[in-house]
Amino acid sequence: MHRFALEYLKEWKTRTSRKPLVMRGARQVGKSYLVRMLADRAFDNLLEVNLEAEPDAASLFASKDPAAIVPLLEARYGTSVTPGRTLLFLDEIQAAPELLACLRYFHERMPQLHVIAAGSLLDFALRERKSSAPVGRIEYLHLGPMSFEEYLLAVGHGKLRDFLCELSLGTVVPDAIHAELMRLVAQYLVIGGMPASIEAFVRSGSHRESEATRQSIVSTYRDDFAKYGTRAERERMERVFMAIPRMVGDKFMYSRVSRDDRSRELGAALHRLCLARIAHRVRHSAANGAPLGAETDDRTFKVLCMDVGLLCRSCGLSVLDIEAAGSVMAVNRGAVCEQFIGQHLLHAGEWYDEPELYCWMREEKQSNAEVDYLMTLGERVIPIEVKAGKTGTLKSLHVFLREKRRDFGLRFNADTHSLLGAETRTPGGGTIRFRLLSLALYAVCQARRLCREALGE
Repeated sequence: MHRFALEYLKEWKTRTSRKPLVMRGARQVGKSYLVRMLADRAFDNLLEVNLEAEPDAASLFASKDPAAIVPLLEARYGTSVTPGRTLLFLDEIQAAPELLACLRYFHERMPQLHVIAAGSLLDFALRERKSSAPVGRIEYLHLGPMSFEEYLLAVGHGKLRDFLCELSLGTVVPDAIHAELMRLVAQYLVIGGMPASIEAFVRSGSHRESEATRQSIVSTYRDDFAKYGTRAERERMERVFMAIPRMVGDKFMYSRVSRDDRSRELGAALHRLCLARIAHRVRHSAANGAPLGAETDDRTFKVLCMDVGLLCRSCGLSVLDIEAAGSVMAVNRGAVCEQFIGQHLLHAGEWYDEPELYCWMREEKQSNAEVDYLMTLGERVIPIEVKAGKTGTLKSLHVFLREKRRDFGLRFNADTHSLLGAETRTPGGGTIRFRLLSLALYAVCQARRLCREALGE
């Protein structure tokens, strides 16, 4: 199955300023598969060292000199290592996080050798073992679940993906194309973006087999909790993990997780889940300008699951449930589609950027407002709403535009795209005119490009 990150890795391979690359992401998002795909298409051979399956392999890196390390690797694995033609892959490096420091020596003393490391619990391992990464001597790639457009390619709808890439605001989307894309969105919501789930569906054509695969992934994550802290800490992680699906789209409140644990303890459990990339905080930003992270309130946030398919599995939703609802947004108070849009926006930046996502919440007596997500284009802050079906009020978006004196908003819904002029009244009786870009859910991967088109950039 094709991953768009492969093109970035090919560019990394040819870059003269290249550094050893550390690939980060949750378990089973396809990190190892992607590296093997790169090796198959761009290198003569691959030397793969799995540090979790072979813990004694870490001893091969005791020296700080790559010229001494490479012969040991060749002897142990019975293969030659030729800089420029061999890809050295250190998988599950969180099992030996001290080896991250070794990467600096490959960068400094053998820069012509291509080295990639990958780990799913890397952040947690670094913190627990008080290790650190060599600053300025490695680079990162952050990998999430497969996107909707990658899913289209995997299930044989490459032409529909081409259609989305060529979509412009002047394009008239035929009803038949719109209906087919919305059907595939509903399918993706349940199957999700985990490569194993998609592969099971493509191979068997069976939602049942794909569902069993997703359940196995959820169970694997829960089994991983045994690697974290004390028994009490693991139990709190379990409670938070099970509570997240029912709070997607809402302000995260520890009181809805457990009344028997203190907020600080549950916060520590949530932090561990975020370190493992199983969950992601969507932090409130005052949104007065870019960067959004400069004005955050860490006490006010929402939480996303890592993948919409795992969310549906945790909630017991099937593709039949979503199809029977008549609208993909009618299920679970719209949380499923808010998760869908959120996970795509989270990974919409450059591959080397740490995934971050923000929202805006105002909590005042009789005047609460919440904008689902925020996005920046240059210095411009764009409020984003995810709405049920083809209609829905935009009260919170209006409040945001009034307070922040913004003139552009983005809405995702189940209708075809449109760009409309609108206005909203200020408390003082004035008028703020703004443009509202509405995009169908299936256009989420093209959102930044279409926003630029709408803004004339």
